[in-house]
Amino acid sequence: MTTAYKNLIDGELISTNRTMEVLNPANEDVIGIVPSCGKEELDRAVAAARKAFPAWSKTSIDDRRAVIQKISAAIKDNADELFRLLTQEQGKPHEQAKGEIFGAAGMVAAQSTLSLDDEINEDSDTRLSRTRRVPVGVVGGIVPWNFPVMMAMQKIAPAMLSGCTIVLKPSPYTPLATLRIAELIKDIVPAGVVNIITGEDALGPMITEHPDIDKITFTGSTATGKKIMEGASKDLKRITLELGGNDASIVLPDADVGKVAEQLFWSSFSNAGQICVAAKRIYIHEDIYDDLSQAIAEYARTVTVGDGSQQGTGVGPIQNKKQFERVKELIQDARDNGYKFLTGGEEGDPSGTGYYVPITILDNPPEDARIVAEEQFGPVMPLMKFATVDEAVERANASEYGLAGAVWTADTDKGVEIAERLETGTVWVNEYLHLSPFAPFGGHKQSGFGAEYGKEGLQEFTYPQVITVKKNAMA
Repeated sequence: MTTAYKNLIDGELISTNRTMEVLNPANEDVIGIVPSCGKEELDRAVAAARKAFPAWSKTSIDDRRAVIQKISAAIKDNADELFRLLTQEQGKPHEQAKGEIFGAAGMVAAQSTLSLDDEINEDSDTRLSRTRRVPVGVVGGIVPWNFPVMMAMQKIAPAMLSGCTIVLKPSPYTPLATLRIAELIKDIVPAGVVNIITGEDALGPMITEHPDIDKITFTGSTATGKKIMEGASKDLKRITLELGGNDASIVLPDADVGKVAEQLFWSSFSNAGQICVAAKRIYIHEDIYDDLSQAIAEYARTVTVGDGSQQGTGVGPIQNKKQFERVKELIQDARDNGYKFLTGGEEGDPSGTGYYVPITILDNPPEDARIVAEEQFGPVMPLMKFATVDEAVERANASEYGLAGAVWTADTDKGVEIAERLETGTVWVNEYLHLSPFAPFGGHKQSGFGAEYGKEGLQEFTYPQVITVKKNAMA
């Protein structure tokens, strides 16, 4: 039986006359019916957030922390149900879905410990000046489909901790686990502080342009981020944009082939490659290129592509048909141009159900190949050969994106030296995909605007206010 889900507005679970179907990407079955909200429901949610803001912003930060920690506990206590639901709607294997659910709970708890302490600018005989952080107001959050629960929570938690209220829109492809969390927190969070509404793509621009929303936090494509920035400019909304990436890894000749092959594979193929910071271009020194490329390809042949709910599945389907068709188009372009495949590259069965793409690894395609120059966001990995570090750094930086990257080497000092030359917001040395709730995460160039996580991410939901007192002025 298909389950009908409700939205959370002003502390109440609501339905709408208009609805949307949610599909399981593993078999294209309908697994949920959710509200399809428009202007009326958005206005109601924003009004609820606006009404709740004065009291919530005056609530002590310790009391706000306590509420956020209860949200974390609710997610953790219901993790078994949530990760299975997440696999159904998103496609990722159960173990990866568990990682997202428990990761979201842990991230929420960790972020609740952050502080917004005043900073003293001057404390002299004549003057005391301090900077305090005050909440922006009502936040509009727009969440993608690749990590729907994690991305929702990384917007809700800092917004709440700062004293803001929020109206959150999940992706229409993956709203189910988030709406189930809405049910779980309905009686934990004061009415109106968190509102979660679902709708078609047209709902996003309505949120961006709504006159009573003070800030937009968005995770998604660079193309959509530009539209959001344009829409928010009409009334100078504050914005945080975590956008696309074409993240490069550089593997030096001293890297241990046996140790790094599996790690490099998963740096690209976790969540079927649908990660903004996945390794999307891997540059391998020519001295070890043949050995390492073959080792990665051999490991790839041991990984099963299939339904994420089935035991033994390592890589699930692409989440939605639109992205599925785009990834197939990139692979077809590589075939048309005669590029060499180490694995994959074959055409799928057009009569099959589910959005499955075989694990595809390309052997040294040129820099101007679409499969290299564009963000694939799918189970596709181009491996490229380089001769010198300067060449590898230049090629890695030759992108409009600058989200993340990695360096793999036995010489960590050398790795750090190269990392400091990469034009990205995050660089890992000898690991990948590690994000800390206490360290800022954001992109350079066209990969984003502002930051999430850490003190910097929390401050994105605030204005600085400077209060200056002239001492002994009335003496």
